[in-house]
Amino acid sequence: MTVIPPTGTATVVKEPNKRMRQILKGLAINPKEFTVDDVVDGMRLVISGDATDMQRAGFLTALQLQGIGMKPEFLAALANEAQQHAFLPQFGDSPQGRAKFGMIVDIVGTGGDGWNTFNISTTSSLVAAAAGLRVAKHGSRASSSNCGSADLLESMGCDLDAIKSNHVADLLSKHGFCFLFSSTFHPAMRRLSKARYELGFPTPFNILGPLINPTNPDRAVIGVHSKSLGPVMAQALSILGRRNYAVVCGDENLDEISIAGVTHVWYIDKSGKIDYYTIQPSDFGVACHPLSAASGSSLAENQATLKRLLTNTMTEKDYAIRDFVLVNTGFLLYVSGKAQTMKEGADIARRTLESGNVKRMLDEFAQSTQRL
Repeated sequence: MTVIPPTGTATVVKEPNKRMRQILKGLAINPKEFTVDDVVDGMRLVISGDATDMQRAGFLTALQLQGIGMKPEFLAALANEAQQHAFLPQFGDSPQGRAKFGMIVDIVGTGGDGWNTFNISTTSSLVAAAAGLRVAKHGSRASSSNCGSADLLESMGCDLDAIKSNHVADLLSKHGFCFLFSSTFHPAMRRLSKARYELGFPTPFNILGPLINPTNPDRAVIGVHSKSLGPVMAQALSILGRRNYAVVCGDENLDEISIAGVTHVWYIDKSGKIDYYTIQPSDFGVACHPLSAASGSSLAENQATLKRLLTNTMTEKDYAIRDFVLVNTGFLLYVSGKAQTMKEGADIARRTLESGNVKRMLDEFAQSTQRL
């Protein structure tokens, strides 16, 4: 089909996908009859390149307006379809390779909470790895914060773009840590980048990241930016077959375990049942601090803070951030079975941080990525 723009020159325009038109029409006119199969088909079309730019933007907009991101069965379906198009890490030559590799964990947040705190989950992932866990950190550069996980790690000398699917197992074995760039392992999702940027409002895809770690971690701590999203995320994870996962949200609508007071937890046990409870800093043997004491204003500031934490050269203002890292790392160690109690988890995290092993591990990991 051709159209004649105002300049008078002919331009070839992609024909709208017919199935996508049906899906969009159903979402807009009769959303109550919109099914999981519809969302799967729509997801497949928008990330495969079969839908037009306008249809991609329409799909994202309709999903948001119809509240699809708050419906666990649809959220799980979106995540499952995204994984079908991912570059999955290689764990040996057999299908059982991933199971034989052993336990992999992650600690990650949805972002979007507006607090602009220091990179707590990134630092916690490093401490947990140095404490003996295998942490596959799935993330990206900053989008809703001042400094994303990738930004911070790159500033510390890590060549994250060099890490491909055939490197993950080796890096995890050598260092207990690996970073999986979302754009590298989910290249099909790039087709949505332009529409997401131009729309300028959040969609269900803003909270999809923690659900689509390509390693499919055995255990994880996942932070969400609002308490209403907590049970939805937990149910979606349960539908996806995730077990021994904890979804957390600070009472301030913080996508991490709060250092300021109560944190809400939705824990998915080994049977898929979801248990709800609350925790607080005293459970870790740590004092409370206001969230304002753990803010991070820029990449340069966060990098300087991380260096002080890793070299035991902290200033007075760093202790709140240190304690913030201890509770989040401690909880991951507890959920992963490395610690029997939350307090023990925080104690292990403290000793690991003070030992210098975290800096040593990060330096060696960075050197390995530079040689890839």
